[in-house]
Amino acid sequence: MSADDPNLISLNEFAKMLSLSRTGTNRRRAQDPKFPKPVPLGERRIAFVRAEAVRYVRDLIAAARASNSEAA
Repeated sequence: MSADDPNLISLNEFAKMLSLSRTGTNRRRAQDPKFPKPVPLGERRIAFVRAEAVRYVRDLIAAARASNSEAA
């Protein structure tokens, strides 16, 4: 398995990456059009592609740092 192979993470794992609850993560998912699209695994189960989740978190950090430096 190479680093480019898809790797899925659960909603709980993604919520931990975001430092949010599941509810907070689902709220953000509903409101943010840039939020990664989930991969349906069953009738009531979803996952996310790890690389997309990591990219999303990195983009959030970059945006926060950019807005902080502009405010200074």
